[in-house]
Amino acid sequence: MNIEELLSQRINMPQIKGLVSWASGDREKLCQLWSLVGCDDRRTSVNSLWVMTHLPASDKEWLSTLRGSMIDMLLVETDPGKKRMLLQLLREQEFEADDIPTDFLDFCMRKINSECEPYAVRCFSIYAAFKMCRHYPELIAELESHLEMLSFQALSPGLRSALRQTRENIRKLKQSAHKCRIS
Repeated sequence: MNIEELLSQRINMPQIKGLVSWASGDREKLCQLWSLVGCDDRRTSVNSLWVMTHLPASDKEWLSTLRGSMIDMLLVETDPGKKRMLLQLLREQEFEADDIPTDFLDFCMRKINSECEPYAVRCFSIYAAFKMCRHYPELIAELESHLEMLSFQALSPGLRSALRQTRENIRKLKQSAHKCRIS
């Protein structure tokens, strides 16, 4: 299978599922797929990312090894579709308290209220920001201020949902922290 040729064309969901099946669990094929994300041909690059967003949970560990590269790519990316898919992949990552990429956190915080960005970029920025902020009350307070500003804007159903879910997660986080202090 010439993967680069296939990804340079219009593809559909059955083809994506076939590519996921082909690459999943095979580090060499996954690396080949990732290398095409940096391709100069926009369609090949976007299609590679699109396939990666459908990788199963069993490939999560491999995807986590790419976190730094994905963040570096995201910070300079201008294509809204690529930004959305990179954020979608990064949203699924876990961020430990001692391993929060501040440049990525700043990026997410800036995008939450940026009306110039597509709704999906803003939604994924909210979710990713929460995953990083949840370890520190100060960061949660900063996120809450961004969410408060967001609530004064006209919101799509997706942004309203992201706002509601994140506020609920913050409420649960605070309850949990309060119960720990009482015990």
